[in-house]
Amino acid sequence: MMAASSVCFALMAFAAKMAAAGLSGGEIAFWRFAIMLVPLVAVPRWGRQALEFQRLDLLAYRGIFGGTAVLLYFLAIAHIPVGIATLLNYSAPIYSVLFASLFLGERVDRRLVLPLAAALVGLALTVSGNTGDRGGTPFHFGLWELVGMASGVLSGAAVTAIRAARRTEGSWAVYGSFSLCGLLATAPIALSAFQAPAPREWLLLAVVGGASVVAQLLMTWAYRWVTNLQAGVISQLTVVVSMILGVMFLGDRLTTLQLLGGALALGGVVGVVWTQSTPRAVE
Repeated sequence: MMAASSVCFALMAFAAKMAAAGLSGGEIAFWRFAIMLVPLVAVPRWGRQALEFQRLDLLAYRGIFGGTAVLLYFLAIAHIPVGIATLLNYSAPIYSVLFASLFLGERVDRRLVLPLAAALVGLALTVSGNTGDRGGTPFHFGLWELVGMASGVLSGAAVTAIRAARRTEGSWAVYGSFSLCGLLATAPIALSAFQAPAPREWLLLAVVGGASVVAQLLMTWAYRWVTNLQAGVISQLTVVVSMILGVMFLGDRLTTLQLLGGALALGGVVGVVWTQSTPRAVE
């Protein structure tokens, strides 16, 4: 179920990239959140559960950080290869370590230094290694790469907010806050550059929203049986599938430096997840 969720998230990113040929990234993100609210309206029981909460502040943090992260992620997808944008967004675990230390009081394990450094170096190599459309100039770090990296930072903050919220809040309350706050966060940008979707774009938007809903539900259900370590490692499948889809169907070209950087970044992120999930000996 967790692997299927990861594949659905990759399909969402792929459809968003295709839709970005005619629509802005902000509008695509807006429609994604609008479609994500459909289950809460269609199934009254889920809608009622989404309104049951104890800590509105934590739900707001999760929704605002997560919604803004998705907005930046979709803006990046519209301007850089889908696999690179996904890698940057899915680097969230390396930032959630810092946020968990600052706001949840978790001690930073010294063993995290090596995988964190590997992940950051890998990300830098990946986003700066494309010379295909820059006249052969290597190590270019542009605006949209920064936007993609910012989406990963905010995703890390959202993950920390989820961990705090799940101590008191139900999964549907977390899902609802994410969908509603995301809709509000994307609305200004979507409306400012709104363009009526063509029939083909409506189909792609339906895939974006439908894949998001299925992925979120599968992930929520899978967490009943998988550990945080298993979930964190399996979720990186989204990056791999996104890169493969981009190369096969969108003509994305990944240089050797980008492939090496991507492998290093993925390994570093998995190392961070592994270290975070490893029980520490009692001192």
